[in-house]
Amino acid sequence: MENKVGFDADKQHKLILLAGIFFTALLVSNIISAKLFSIGTIVLTAGIITYPITFLITDAISEVYGKATAKRVVLTGLLTNVMMIGFFYLAIALPPAGFWGMQEEFEAILGAVPRMVAASLVAYSVSQLLDVSLFHKLKKMTNGKHLWLRNNGSTLASQMVDSIVFVFIAFYGTMPLSAIFVMIGTQYVVKLALALADTPFIYLTVKWLRGNKGNSSNKEAASHVS
Repeated sequence: MENKVGFDADKQHKLILLAGIFFTALLVSNIISAKLFSIGTIVLTAGIITYPITFLITDAISEVYGKATAKRVVLTGLLTNVMMIGFFYLAIALPPAGFWGMQEEFEAILGAVPRMVAASLVAYSVSQLLDVSLFHKLKKMTNGKHLWLRNNGSTLASQMVDSIVFVFIAFYGTMPLSAIFVMIGTQYVVKLALALADTPFIYLTVKWLRGNKGNSSNKEAASHVS
């Protein structure tokens, strides 16, 4: 009985840590997305650095803790996003001190256009919940085998939806449709590459969450690589 309690406590601690990393990556993504950078002719937001981490974590939580827990983490993430944005607007509304001359810069970074905020929240909600749902459908179809397949399959599909929903809500009517499709395609190609690159990390994360019970995931990963 003591061992079981210890094991459950260990799983709980790991879940809390993963959820904390998830919320951090999610909130940081929304803040640093104000920074645009370029790779050659491709222009991306800095959020591309951290946002893919959220899909890796929801897949790991789905695999070990189940669909219901993963959905709770996603919905809690939505709540933290809304709270963060509310606090940002409250901070912006506070009258600046007379000697502090950075109000405009402060607003430029934290005071995202409401349309962008709406685009981010809708895209996040739809894509993350879709990711969790597809992950478990693929898990059922494969009888719990081929973790790499459900990780990549659910992430690639949900990232496509995320790109389409965000870009259309944020930019529809402000630029030609052709430019919107190019933006969606460019973002998705980068997200696709990052999603495929996280395959080893989903196995490592699941192994860590399961402890000694992660050996089967290791064998599966090794057979997939070979």
